[in-house]
Amino acid sequence: MEVMTGWVYQTGWKVFVTVGICLGTFMMIRRFAPLAIRGTVKRQMKHKRKVEREKRVKTLVRLITTTSGIGLGILAAFLVSQQVGINMTAPLVGFGVFGIAIGFGAQYLIRDIIAGFFIYLENQYNVGDVIRVGNIAGGVEEISLRRTILRDLDGARHVIPNGEIRIVSNLTQEWSRAHLNISVAYKEDLDRVMALMRKTWEEMTEDTNWGSFIISKTPWLLRVNEFGNSGITIKMVGETHPIKQWDVMGEYRRRIKRVFDEEGIEIPWPHVKLYYGESMPPTR
Repeated sequence: MEVMTGWVYQTGWKVFVTVGICLGTFMMIRRFAPLAIRGTVKRQMKHKRKVEREKRVKTLVRLITTTSGIGLGILAAFLVSQQVGINMTAPLVGFGVFGIAIGFGAQYLIRDIIAGFFIYLENQYNVGDVIRVGNIAGGVEEISLRRTILRDLDGARHVIPNGEIRIVSNLTQEWSRAHLNISVAYKEDLDRVMALMRKTWEEMTEDTNWGSFIISKTPWLLRVNEFGNSGITIKMVGETHPIKQWDVMGEYRRRIKRVFDEEGIEIPWPHVKLYYGESMPPTR
């Protein structure tokens, strides 16, 4: 008991103070970092939409709290080891030699961290965005300096090292675009069809349930796009708020199908017309 009491008076209180300071610093960072980051992002992105600012804040808060937690944990372990009499010089020297040995193997790790730094710096994407990397597309669940985690529509969780990301497509940054190709039969009056398509879009913008998702009050692109094998394809494009384009396209397809049915407009399906050439003269 006397030994324990002596240790507490001589060394233990230093350990408790060190751990307390590091833990308190971490708690303060968790408490005040979101406020500071939110204010900074609001000033720097004042012309951006609120949803974009919130995604940026969420991403930066997670980065700073995680990085500071790891750094303070390492610092606390180093200081405590010195206070309890553990000589860290020899292990550090040994680790330095070992580090040289594995340095070549750490090249990929360093590459991932550098790539992650530029992802944050350039605001390429944030948590909550939907991105495409190569042939993988999904929502961004988590970003760190080393890797990005995506969740696709099937629920699969993809872990992608940042150094492997060469080209990334952000499908939901600032605004999105509903892009529809709708086919009608060759016999239909295209001016009438396009007028109905425009009217259906404009009615959606006035709908209380859907208007808040749509930016373009009328399609900014509506044209004949292709003469297909079975019908004529009409392309229609309109802008929506981020990540709402798929909902808007699904609802628009439902509505335009109903309008076409009511107006007697045929939606083509694949079919083949056989032609045998000129008819042969009747044989006698």
